[in-house]
Amino acid sequence: MFFVDKPFVSDFFKETVRDHAIPVVDTEISRSISLYPGTKIITEAEAIRAVQGSGEQLIYTTSENALAWIIKNLAFSDLVEKIELFKNKVAFRELTKPLVPEFFFQEVCFEDLMNLPHPAKDLPLIIKPATGFMSEGVYKVKNAGEWDQTKHRILADGERSKSLYPPEVVNASALIVEEYIQGDEYAMDAYFDTAGEAVILNILKHTFSSTDDVGDRVYTSSKEIIEENLQEFTEFSNKIGQLANIRNFPAHIELRRNPDGTLIPIEINPIRFGGWCTTADLTYLAYGFNPYVYFYKQIKPDWPNILRNKAGKLYSIIILNNSTGIDPSLISSFDYQKLLSNFENPLELRKFDYKEYPVFGFLFTETSQTNEIELKKILRSDLTEYLKM
Repeated sequence: MFFVDKPFVSDFFKETVRDHAIPVVDTEISRSISLYPGTKIITEAEAIRAVQGSGEQLIYTTSENALAWIIKNLAFSDLVEKIELFKNKVAFRELTKPLVPEFFFQEVCFEDLMNLPHPAKDLPLIIKPATGFMSEGVYKVKNAGEWDQTKHRILADGERSKSLYPPEVVNASALIVEEYIQGDEYAMDAYFDTAGEAVILNILKHTFSSTDDVGDRVYTSSKEIIEENLQEFTEFSNKIGQLANIRNFPAHIELRRNPDGTLIPIEINPIRFGGWCTTADLTYLAYGFNPYVYFYKQIKPDWPNILRNKAGKLYSIIILNNSTGIDPSLISSFDYQKLLSNFENPLELRKFDYKEYPVFGFLFTETSQTNEIELKKILRSDLTEYLKM
């Protein structure tokens, strides 16, 4: 069964659940999302009974907002335990400690933050909510000299997150301080099948504008990225799956390969792929198979055939987050046509109400490797060039 929730459900997802008769749970939120006629709907009571009956249901959510319903109504199942294991970044660090035993991390209560001295000499640090989403509330501290300044920023920004996301999605009452992981960052959509084996559905490289950048702007997939990492990432994901003892479980996995080649997990987002129907939809646009169906029907991608004619192409998600520093109430419009004119082959543009959410939209693109400069330009842009005041 699938759960739909705010902030966004794509047309592609709606078509998928309708055309493949995938049951969608009839919640108050799902009724407001305008699913297509013909979609198979099951009641909340039917969903609860199904999990009580077998405990082996294939469950997927479009948004972490749906976790609140699952935690409330399926508390009797071990699914909730697995969700909380991955959503709580401290618990996740404890789980994966056997893989990276020297990795530094520490939990901090929000109210104790101001009195906390720099905990790790001059080691570069990341501070983020113990329960978080995307890069919401993530801060990098390069050295002890930036420690006090960063603590004040966290206090100032904490209230804004509370107004945007429910506590099951972003909860800054507890923070995790951990060492900054050097190296290339990747994101994967995957599921753990009935035997607990990891099946990778896409690999994207998360690029940054500088070493100080901790935001989400550009994620790119390609034949080369997948072929170079598929086996190693599958084996690493299997190790995490074995530690957590999970199966029939979709996930969005983030990790880094540090300069000496060691893989270090960043986080795992449970029972979903990339948020806002992004990474799974890009997989279909780029490679022609449907990750939602592959999970539901337990199909493994035939990567050699899928990638056969994909050499020289980059497939990217561009998150048009409001990095301008300008109050949304002062912005009259965003010039989407100008944005599209700067890309070789836009695949899909999704516009959002930037006065409700801190994003102008999402852009999916196909780019020739010889034209990678277009991705570098948008990565460095603060997007003010597209605003009308």
